[in-house]
Amino acid sequence: MISAEQVKQYIAAGLQCSHLEVEGDGHHFYATVVSPDFAGKRLIDRHRLVKEVIATRLASNEIHALSIVKAATPDEWEKLQG
Repeated sequence: MISAEQVKQYIAAGLQCSHLEVEGDGHHFYATVVSPDFAGKRLIDRHRLVKEVIATRLASNEIHALSIVKAATPDEWEKLQG
């Protein structure tokens, strides 16, 4: 069974993240991803970027499901935290 920490490492290896949280039960995971790579991208494109990073692990069913709770740029994240 895969851990939330492993999923976090997979995402961090493929995206520049200034903040990254991953929770889950070994099959279903929930991620909050803050990345400058999202600048100028629509929400759907941000989600696609994250999913592309782990695509092979999703295809092999190593990761059964990943829900992206929040996909924000560092500036957007800072405003949300403010």
